[in-house]
Amino acid sequence: MTSPAALFTGHTPLAVRMRPTSLDEVAGQRHLLRPGSPLVALADRDAATAASVSVILWGPPGTGKTTLAQAIARSSGRRFVELSAVTAGVRDVREVMQDALNQRDLYGQATILFLDEIHRFTKAQQDALLPGVENGWVVLIAATTENPSFSVISPLLSRSLLLTLQPLNDDDLGMLIDRAVSDARGLGGTYSLDDAARAALIRLASGDARRALTSLEAAASLAGPGGDEGETPPHISAEHVAQAVDKALLRYDRQGDEHYDVISAFIKSIRGSDVDAAMHYLARMIEAGEDPRFIARRLVISAAEDVGLADPTALQIAVAAADAVAFIGMPEGRIPLAEATAYLATTAKSNAAYLAIDKAIADVKAGGFGRVPAHLRDAHYAGAKRLSHGKGYVYPHDIDAGVATQQYLPDELRGRRYYEPKALGAERDVQARLEKIRRILGE
Repeated sequence: MTSPAALFTGHTPLAVRMRPTSLDEVAGQRHLLRPGSPLVALADRDAATAASVSVILWGPPGTGKTTLAQAIARSSGRRFVELSAVTAGVRDVREVMQDALNQRDLYGQATILFLDEIHRFTKAQQDALLPGVENGWVVLIAATTENPSFSVISPLLSRSLLLTLQPLNDDDLGMLIDRAVSDARGLGGTYSLDDAARAALIRLASGDARRALTSLEAAASLAGPGGDEGETPPHISAEHVAQAVDKALLRYDRQGDEHYDVISAFIKSIRGSDVDAAMHYLARMIEAGEDPRFIARRLVISAAEDVGLADPTALQIAVAAADAVAFIGMPEGRIPLAEATAYLATTAKSNAAYLAIDKAIADVKAGGFGRVPAHLRDAHYAGAKRLSHGKGYVYPHDIDAGVATQQYLPDELRGRRYYEPKALGAERDVQARLEKIRRILGE
């Protein structure tokens, strides 16, 4: 007897063979598959109640976007046409729309158009979808891994339901793996899988069903040919999984949401003084191949914005790390990046300078400025004396305290305060010194 798993070479991948044939078999996404939900209505075979609304499925890879589209088409009895935004052009879209219109008018056959990676479509290509979607020639099910708010044109968004898919949880992945081991479409019971291997597959999948099944298939091939009926099935161990999959798939797209989410979490962890969380997000960016210069730039910004004068050394360390990364490159550049991250996360912090410049800019933008006081104006050109520029200016170095009692702000802003140092770190000393200075200046 030839087992299902004995046909790895040239065989349809396990992840494809195990695709659900109905919504009942779909793992995860329960929030989208409740009775009466739009996806369930789309899958209704009863033409009298079948919905025709188009949807955009947004979620990470391996969460079931293609699976849902195919299951809906099978359950509803509609024609299923699939296009990839990577290869399809405007002409392909128009041909599908015309064919769908003909099928509807001549044979009463509805069409589901599944468009993968719609974020790769240009505006002109997305515009070509509008007539078919608006007039109901097709039910569009579009899939994207990127935020549709930034990658899909507004007219198409307004004519579609936006549904967000979530990474599969451990229970969902475990159910998929168990089904693949026992189901005739999968390994057909010709292998056994120990608990440690199952747990490793779940952990390494990072919520991606496709990766879980692909890893299972690879581990099975390492365990040897599947057993025939009546024989003891080969055992898939955690060692087989470790050999098949060297590390977890990182959810990280340098041009997508994860790029912004991870760097945001990195900076916020530094600001919150959680050095361990900051190191975790730094590691994720490094392992995902993020540009180390980008990370270094953000560290420099964090040193100025979040640490500020509470620790003036922080900016020097961040700039030094940026210089070091540019000089030595990766992978060694991870070390100065880690040093700067640890320093910034654990030192005292103040955003007083950051707030000060933003308040000053806000005043200027709102028209809160006046003429420079005459005694502060440039007096180093012909005619300046006649205009009284510089007259009455007191040179601070001539004063014992080094601070001259005179007006510096324009009349309109006299007494306005922007910089308010905090009693944190080195800025505590600045705070005490500034109070004395302001008393001398009469503020």
